[in-house]
Amino acid sequence: MKKIILSVLLLSVTAMAGAQEPIAILKQGHFSVGGTTIQRPGTYDNRKFVGWAEQEETGQSYRADHAFVDYQIPADSKPLPLVYVHGYGGSGVCWQMTPDGRDGFATLMLRRGWGSYVIDLPGRGRAGRTSATAAIKPVADEMFWFDIWRIGIWPNYNEGVQFPKDSVSLSQFFREMTPDLSDHRQDVPALGALADRIGDHILVTHSAGGFPGWVAAMQSPQVKAVISYEPGGFVFPEGEVPERIDGLTGGVAGTPVPMEQFKRLTEIPIVLYFGDYIPETPSENLGDENWRVRLQMARKFVETINRHGGNATLVELPKIGIYGNTHFLMQDLNNDKLAELLDEWLTKNYLSNK
Repeated sequence: MKKIILSVLLLSVTAMAGAQEPIAILKQGHFSVGGTTIQRPGTYDNRKFVGWAEQEETGQSYRADHAFVDYQIPADSKPLPLVYVHGYGGSGVCWQMTPDGRDGFATLMLRRGWGSYVIDLPGRGRAGRTSATAAIKPVADEMFWFDIWRIGIWPNYNEGVQFPKDSVSLSQFFREMTPDLSDHRQDVPALGALADRIGDHILVTHSAGGFPGWVAAMQSPQVKAVISYEPGGFVFPEGEVPERIDGLTGGVAGTPVPMEQFKRLTEIPIVLYFGDYIPETPSENLGDENWRVRLQMARKFVETINRHGGNATLVELPKIGIYGNTHFLMQDLNNDKLAELLDEWLTKNYLSNK
């Protein structure tokens, strides 16, 4: 019996030693920003009952097109918080968890002293009330996204991939996806409203969230830096937009903006991260092609910023010895390594003490 008790105690001590240290959170909560209020004309009559889903709208209001923000500020936090912007088909939850239950990226950065504001863009996740008219239907598309997001080529995983290969984790990953009920016209205004509310901050964007991130950075002086994980779209000064790069998924074209606006991107530190399995030459695989053209445009984007006196860096992870990353880098098995890499970049660019 003594041996059994001793063994249990040893196991408990080992488990405690391997456990993560707790995070001291100074404040946390959530709120909505931006949006509109639709007011129907007339006088509301509270004697009429049509149904729970159907209403007599006369005289009633409808609040919509806002973003939902979940925030945590750690004790002894760095002065500038990180604002996390998700991409297409998902919500801010992609920054808060991993498919296999490890710390999410926002938590990893909280451990390093960086406050977090995780946003659900209008019409996505917990910001689902929208003024856009959209038909929702169940579309079987998971094998397509498995390929597009470079987890592998269904049903095979990429060799050496940093994505958990068990069926439970894959199910958890796909269950993060959420309907897109937005017309996307409110994305930038929502980011601007958040900037007005919280003040100076650093944008951290992913995928389709990259483009509104560039626009928000050009419009909001409160944005002091931009970190973008595999952005899907790019802006260029008028008259300097590169030729469109064609590919199997439609290719990619730069968006022209006035030089006065673009110059704003040359005044703040910017870093882009791209993962693995992105070829240099055309491919017959959709995922390869989708990110081949976007990586090539990203190189032109960074070159243009630096040519105009900016401070932009493109990090292609395989070129620095980090292999196996999918499009969802922040959720991959090595997301702790990527958080460490980001923390080093933030410190190097003097953003940890501003």
